[in-house]
Amino acid sequence: MLPTNHTGLQCAHCGEECPDEGISLAGVHFCCAGCRSVYQLINQQGLCDYYALNRQPGASQQIPVRKDKFAFLDDSRIIQKLISFQNNEQTRVTFYLPHIHCSSCLYLLEHLHKLQPGVLAARVNFTRKEIQIDINHQVVSLRRIAELLTQIGYEPYISLADLNGARPPQDKKYIKQLGVAGFSFANIMLLSFPEYFGLAASEQHLQGIFRMLNLVLALPVVLYSAIPFYESAWKSLRHRFLNIDAPIVLAIFITFGRSLYEVLSGTGGGYFDSMTGIVFFMLAGKVLQDKTYRQLSFERDYTSYFPISVTVVADDREMAVALPVVKPGDTLRIHSEELIPADGILTRGNALIDYSFVTGESMAIPKDMGEIVYAGGRQKGGTIEVLVTREVAQSYLTRLWNQDALRRKQPKEQSSFVHLISRYFTYVLFGLAAIAALYWWINDPSRIANAVTAMLIVACPCALLLSGTFTQGNILRILGRNQFYLRDAQVIEDIAKADHIVFDKTGTLTTVQDMNVGYEGERLSNDQLKMIAAVAAQTNHPLTRALCSWLPHDPSLQVEAFREIPGEGVAGIVNDTLIQLGSAFYAKNVHPSNTGGSRVYINWNYASKGCFVFTSHYRDEVPELVKKLRKHYRLSLVSGDNNREEKNLRRLFAHNSTLLFNQRPEDKLRHVEQLQKMGKRVMVIGDGLNDAGALRQADAGIALTEDTNNFTPASDAILEAAQLSKLPKFIRLCKANRYIIMASFFLSIVYNVIGLYFAVQGTLSPLIAAILMPASSLSILLVTFGSSRLVANQLDL
Repeated sequence: MLPTNHTGLQCAHCGEECPDEGISLAGVHFCCAGCRSVYQLINQQGLCDYYALNRQPGASQQIPVRKDKFAFLDDSRIIQKLISFQNNEQTRVTFYLPHIHCSSCLYLLEHLHKLQPGVLAARVNFTRKEIQIDINHQVVSLRRIAELLTQIGYEPYISLADLNGARPPQDKKYIKQLGVAGFSFANIMLLSFPEYFGLAASEQHLQGIFRMLNLVLALPVVLYSAIPFYESAWKSLRHRFLNIDAPIVLAIFITFGRSLYEVLSGTGGGYFDSMTGIVFFMLAGKVLQDKTYRQLSFERDYTSYFPISVTVVADDREMAVALPVVKPGDTLRIHSEELIPADGILTRGNALIDYSFVTGESMAIPKDMGEIVYAGGRQKGGTIEVLVTREVAQSYLTRLWNQDALRRKQPKEQSSFVHLISRYFTYVLFGLAAIAALYWWINDPSRIANAVTAMLIVACPCALLLSGTFTQGNILRILGRNQFYLRDAQVIEDIAKADHIVFDKTGTLTTVQDMNVGYEGERLSNDQLKMIAAVAAQTNHPLTRALCSWLPHDPSLQVEAFREIPGEGVAGIVNDTLIQLGSAFYAKNVHPSNTGGSRVYINWNYASKGCFVFTSHYRDEVPELVKKLRKHYRLSLVSGDNNREEKNLRRLFAHNSTLLFNQRPEDKLRHVEQLQKMGKRVMVIGDGLNDAGALRQADAGIALTEDTNNFTPASDAILEAAQLSKLPKFIRLCKANRYIIMASFFLSIVYNVIGLYFAVQGTLSPLIAAILMPASSLSILLVTFGSSRLVANQLDL
């Protein structure tokens, strides 16, 4: 094969060197026709900011992909295993894209809809290198999407694990490289002992042998174990910036080059022990940090503790079962307004599924028996039964939860500061190293190598940048162990900054357990009570749940045309009779009573029959909870009930608290908006049923859950009702988050200053520097974990 002459020009798309006979377009040069085609495609759609964000961000197209590589994506059976949602028009799929590497990738991929008609939306998870794509499958096929991604340089990785629903095994590459580095480091240290302590004159002939053996042992470390640092540094250089691995690579090259020169020239034994030690300890730190990052990942899999149970039907009996226990073949009973937690087949009932949690569009879709229903849909009709066909993917529900937050909340504000530090840290470090080298060149040239190498190794912004991640991750775990589950780390700050707390009453301050139920009105037969119970059983409202536990049941009764209006009431047809249960407004009762407890009015074929009266039972911990909170917060109570208990509640809340009654869901939302217009940061605590709008609007919305599938995407956090008394402690722990982060920032700055102080003087050996660098991150981890754990212990959490 003839050698190819090169021009020195770089491809405008991928950055590879262009051959002599290179391809050009309007004065822009390319290494191959593939790169030119991708450039034309991007340019035609007005997406050239892709090239402005990073220099030559694209992947080379010189290696063609065979035409039928993704033909298997035309197989409907394979498609069903890959997708996470599908309706008459829309399909959702998630691909793993290993070639994602920079902000240009994010820009291009999230504008995929401009490159291909039929793409509805594309969202990239940079840390997981995943893209979630919504397509109109009537316009574009999944195969075409995979081919387009490949064409623009982001070939999706689709493995058998994806088809089997299995999780890919952990990459063991770092472990193998660490093992090689450890073996070489230990043996080089062993062979270097004679030189450390001085060889006797009679054994001088062994010195050369030991030095050559050290060189041989060092080669696998340089050529294999250090590859992760080379790859990382090379990627940063290709995109015209220096990351924190660049000084590590330079330190390795300096140490190895100096050692190679000394051994071959016979002037010394070199520093192979330091060089292999640098790689070993850096890799050890990377392995440990990677393990920590996986544990602190905010795309958490809640399998062990997510606070949702579902109703499983077995042998005509209902059982409340935790989600992790649900398996394919189980039959789930889904009530009105409940979330479908797993893909399955509709086996009973009339389904009206709202997939707004998945798609962002609020439109209920009717489903017939035998049709597939997908996880994340919310049943808007009566009770249905679903046969589970795929295991519950709680991490998928969590991603939907976070996605819902992105639709309404701004991204974190602190990332710009973090990126600023990481971007300029390496440049400042190289500048300091050059100054130190110049100083020692003038004063003592023998110290240059030690000073520069130690500086390049010891200085590290990792501890500075990761202290927030470590702290927030541990606080999330502490709160989770206490059955307080936050959507993500940002919610910690939202809770800490709140200055006004709004409470719902029914289901939040009160409990359905031990609630007294009475009846006022026309006498009802036993059969009529069973018909009322059949309608009440379709929904999960606290009052209807209490009613169901009080009324007799007949499982054979079928409810048709069920509908529910949140905050007002429910209706359904049983044995050709229309039964309506709800508020006085919903039942159009012209003589509502303000005496007694909460009331649910009954209409029988539009004729008023009477009402059930519920005597509220406040949770035992409420008086003490309100007493603690009112010392530090302004409080509000918004209730859908009448004001019959205002006098008692006024004694409980502070005199300056706002108490609002007869509030419909839109009234609760309006109250939160008014507070926010006044500059308040509002925390709302409700049951997530009639106050979803207020929870969504709040700066921090907390949904209380009690013996039910009460997961609401509107909330930022979920709190088990039994832990309500600990809310002041949870708030104090969230407030401590910022102080812990500030303390760890201070410690990491002190570490870098002290480390550089000794390194500049040439008194810090490169090997010690290599031990200190990962040790600094681990020490910050221990400080943040220890501090958050100490605060939690003081709060008895």
